[in-house]
Amino acid sequence: MPQRIANAAGRGIRVPVALRTPPPIDALVVCHGDACCPNTLLDAAGRPIAHVDLGAMGVADRWADIAVAAMSTEWNYGPGWQDALIEAYGVAPDQDRLAYYRSLWNAT
Repeated sequence: MPQRIANAAGRGIRVPVALRTPPPIDALVVCHGDACCPNTLLDAAGRPIAHVDLGAMGVADRWADIAVAAMSTEWNYGPGWQDALIEAYGVAPDQDRLAYYRSLWNAT
């Protein structure tokens, strides 16, 4: 997250003080960086076939992508899909990490 915050600062975005210290890392993984639903392409049967818009890809806490992907289900498919996405990932919702990474994404 320090790189995301530094990148935002370099673009003139003032990241709120409350977002400058992330929660402890749950699991470091390769993250998309903009895991909105339209950035995962599906075939006609609904199976994932590709990811696009990889400019922010890097290593981060898995919740950085889970939070944004779950949040974007509402924009793209309507209410009621966030919990299903998190459940499909195989983790219990972590409300603190979801709130932090959504706020950071929205701020940057």
